Amino acid sequence: MYQIMETKERVLADNNAAAAETRAQMQESGALLVNLMGSPGAGKTSVLLNLIRLLQDDCAIGVMEADVDSDVDAKTMQEAGVRVIQLHTAGLCHMDADMTKRGLDAMGIDGLDLIFLENIGNLVCPAEFEIGADLRMMLLSVPEGDDKPLKYPLMFSVSDVLLFNKMDTLPVFDFDVEKASARAKALNPAIVIFPVSAKRGEGFEPVASLLKE
Repeated sequence: MYQIMETKERVLADNNAAAAETRAQMQESGALLVNLMGSPGAGKTSVLLNLIRLLQDDCAIGVMEADVDSDVDAKTMQEAGVRVIQLHTAGLCHMDADMTKRGLDAMGIDGLDLIFLENIGNLVCPAEFEIGADLRMMLLSVPEGDDKPLKYPLMFSVSDVLLFNKMDTLPVFDFDVEKASARAKALNPAIVIFPVSAKRGEGFEPVASLLKE
């Protein structure tokens, strides 16, 4: 009798074990690890810059920039004055727990209070893989549309915090904030939602306060 092995289940089980190790490492260090997720162009880097501006006087911040290629975002973070490392995924559409752990070890977490992983830009793969984060934060930008919770339910189901970014473009696009909020809450009643504008630097104070807490 031949054996049937569900390889995806094994991959996820191994990943979850590595994520648990990272979570324990974060608890021991006292640092908060935030997994920042969203589509390409949703404004992840711009959102990070706004949060860094509000938090860096009170927190030592590190940023792991995950991209298929390039180091554009890492250079931006370096100019913002935070500890940063660029992670290249060699074509993979997400960060997993082992990759995250190796990134943390290479960057170094000693002395840091808050660490952001800017994950690969998409709404599918990053939602499937735990990385050991204390908080999962996702962006939905107004130009993407209010139907995304219907199309990508897992991402909204696993996220703790949802930012509606690019609120300054609301008059231009057909985006219903109430519908988007209701659709996200139907999937995840505990999700916390903040409307923000990274371009104008608006709406980030309560997000920064949440991270401080």
